Formats: sequence, C-alpha cells, structure tokens
Amino acid sequence: MANPVSAALHQCRLFFIALQFFTRLPIPRWVGFAPDWLQHASRYFPLVGVVVAATSGAVYLLASWLLPSTMAVLLAVAAGIYLTGAFHEDGFADMCDGFGGGLTRERVLEIMKDSRIGAYGAIGIVCLLAIKCAALASLPPAALVTTLFVAHPLSRLAAVSLIWLMDYARDEGKAKPMAQEMTTAEFFIAAVCALLPAIACGVLGILDWAALVLAIMAAAGSAFWLGRKCQHRLQGYTGDCLGAVQQVAEVAIYLAILSSFQPPMHFH
Repeated sequence: MANPVSAALHQCRLFFIALQFFTRLPIPRWVGFAPDWLQHASRYFPLVGVVVAATSGAVYLLASWLLPSTMAVLLAVAAGIYLTGAFHEDGFADMCDGFGGGLTRERVLEIMKDSRIGAYGAIGIVCLLAIKCAALASLPPAALVTTLFVAHPLSRLAAVSLIWLMDYARDEGKAKPMAQEMTTAEFFIAAVCALLPAIACGVLGILDWAALVLAIMAAAGSAFWLGRKCQHRLQGYTGDCLGAVQQVAEVAIYLAILSSFQPPMHFH
C-alpha cells in the first residue's frame, strides 16, 4: 500500500503541474517534473479555475473600491486573461478560424495550427469578451465574485470532459501530453473539484440552487454542443478545442446565472 503522505504529496505535485501548464504562476522547485505527470494533471484543471477565480475576484473587489463596477469587471477579466496567458482565448479564436474557414478536416487543422488570427477569430473573440464583460457587469455586485467561483471551475470541467470521452485529433500538439487516456476515477476527481465551489455557494445561500443547476446544465450543454462539432469535423479534439469549450462554457454559465436574477416577464 502506498504511503498516504507520499500519495498526498504526489497529488500536490499534479496540481502544481496543472497550475504551471495553464497559468503564468511559478511553482515550487521541490515539485520537479516527470513527463507522465502531465498526463494525470488534467484531473486538477478545474482546481486551476479556482485559482483564476480567486485572482479575478480579488482584482474586482479591489478595483470596485475606487472605480465604477463596469471598469472593475474589465480589470478583473483582464487579470484572468493575463494570469492564463490568454491560453483559452487563443484556442477559442483558433477554433473560430478553423471551423469558419476550413472545409476539410486537414484544412481545419492546418488553419488552427497557424499562429495568425483571421477574421473569424478576431470577430469571435471580440464578441466573446464583450458578452463576458457585459454579463458580469449586469450581475449584482454581491453575486459577481461568487459567479466567478462557479464559472471558472465548471467551465474547465466541461473542457476536461472532452479529454475523458474523446480522442485527440492530432499526432502531436501542445495539448498532446495531457491528451492521453483519462480514467473515470480521474474525471471524478475533476468533477469534485469543479462542483464543490458551486455546492458551497448553494449551501451558504449565496446563489439560488435553481441558478446553480442552470449553470451546470449550461456548462454540460456547451461541452456537448462543441464536442459534437469537434467529433464531426475533426474526429476528435485538439488543445484549441479545449480552450474553446472552456470559454463558451464560461460565458454560458454567466448568462445562466444572470438569467436567474431577471424578473419574470408578464404578458397582458
């Protein structure tokens, strides 16, 4: 039987490997590195979302003391983008270009591999960021930070579901090391990491349970919709597809939670 301390230390290593892969944050030197660790680090992708949410939320709270809420939202979103190196936004833009401009599987993959951004990508990322900022700015300030802690982990779980259920579409690529087979146990760990913040918000009464269920459905629906598109066009997924799923699911969750704050319409 494995030493519990060693097992816990190894899980900490996997988390730090995920944190290093998906953010700009430095990790402790004692963590080290082994190629197969990256394969198993995807289980903590949603936990990285908690770190991103904490950073964006802290920036929003600090900025909102001095600036209007809309400006604080813009700074919070910018902080999240800087922290992750626009990793997921870049994937979304690449997928817009590839799926918008490619007619064959090979052409789609070729376009997505090109580092230059095209019209589809530029228009897509502008619209995405505009919707994201507008949705957050429309939320009650008290619920905004909580929404970040729901959306960032859940949207990353949506992306991880592609790793769990689908095949990698390229022979090589930046996400290939993480694209090896993901076990159901590893996906369960990812699900726990993603769902715990949402459940905590419900238990503490910070967000309505109906809003949280709607948010989970929005994340699942985004993963299902884009996953089907990836399977149809590419017979699998790429790292850009993971980024696109994360971004679309994040926005879908914001909109789902925002809808719960809107008064019902009465038609006469």
